[in-house]
Amino acid sequence: MSNELMQALIDLEKERGIPKAALIEAIRMALNTAYKKNFGTSQNVNVEMNEITGAVQVYSQKMVVAEVTDKSTEILLEEALQIDPDAQLDNLINIEITPSNFGRIAAQTAKQVVVQKLREAERSMIFEEFADREGEIVTGTIQRIESKIVVVNLGRTEGIMLPSDQISNERYEVGHRIKGYIYEVKNSTKGPSIFISRSHPAFLKRLFELEVPEIYDGLVEIKSIAREAGARSKISVHSLEEGIDSVGACVGPRGIRVQNIVNELNGEKIDIIKYSKEPEKFIANALSPSKVIAVEINEAEKKARVIVPDYQLSLAIGKEGQNARLAAKLTAWKIDIKSESQAEEELYEDGESS
Repeated sequence: MSNELMQALIDLEKERGIPKAALIEAIRMALNTAYKKNFGTSQNVNVEMNEITGAVQVYSQKMVVAEVTDKSTEILLEEALQIDPDAQLDNLINIEITPSNFGRIAAQTAKQVVVQKLREAERSMIFEEFADREGEIVTGTIQRIESKIVVVNLGRTEGIMLPSDQISNERYEVGHRIKGYIYEVKNSTKGPSIFISRSHPAFLKRLFELEVPEIYDGLVEIKSIAREAGARSKISVHSLEEGIDSVGACVGPRGIRVQNIVNELNGEKIDIIKYSKEPEKFIANALSPSKVIAVEINEAEKKARVIVPDYQLSLAIGKEGQNARLAAKLTAWKIDIKSESQAEEELYEDGESS
């Protein structure tokens, strides 16, 4: 090998931050393996590499003895003295045995090691970059779809969108640009795996943070989110600044802010709910767009009995119970919805039984 290799190692240390000493040690270990693979392993062999010139030499380590029983590991004292005048019996001595064609093998091996270390460094840098971006939204281009897994080109690496992270009513096609939420970054021997989602509740939260300046600036707070991706979501918001309408800020002028988010989610319905510390008010708000007559709460069991007008019952419950389900998830209360006539009937029955 040559000074060119050593200069390349110095450049790699400066440009990529890969320590030169670590590269040299990795090359030396690889050269030991290469020698044994090509020239056998019967001897105690050690490959050395000059850290300045890059010169490679192979040494066989042998024991100095008075009588040789194993030529691969032992050497007579007389022969040892010709190599090292200070050699003594029972000492180990290094004898150079560098093969004439080992330079070519060494050069190929060094190149392979450098390429491998570059890949490892690149993977490490990508992992560190995206590990710091967990919880962010990224934009990429769909590169391929394998067994329902959508692989997204994020520039220097790929994002993985599993079937559970996809919105069921969306169509994903190669070449389309999409946004996704990074919820996990894993490292492995094959490199970093970046998992992105469009169905995650936090994706909706990040979209509101990007679209609503009051949320980004900390003037309006998102208290909770309940989401059935692709169908409907509820988001509760609270103003931290007097005079700011939290719901109005999220809706935006002429509804433009929330509409931009709805468009990004391909028509997913979004109910923006005003948060209240009073459970009765919060639960009533959460059942929007239904009107609520009364809310009776059981603090001990975290249950709420909600009475709505007869004509609003189906609206309060929602299609297949979706509205009630999302409201319960949003408020963290178990909600039992009754129509006004049902509530009166129960009250009458209770009165009769007493």
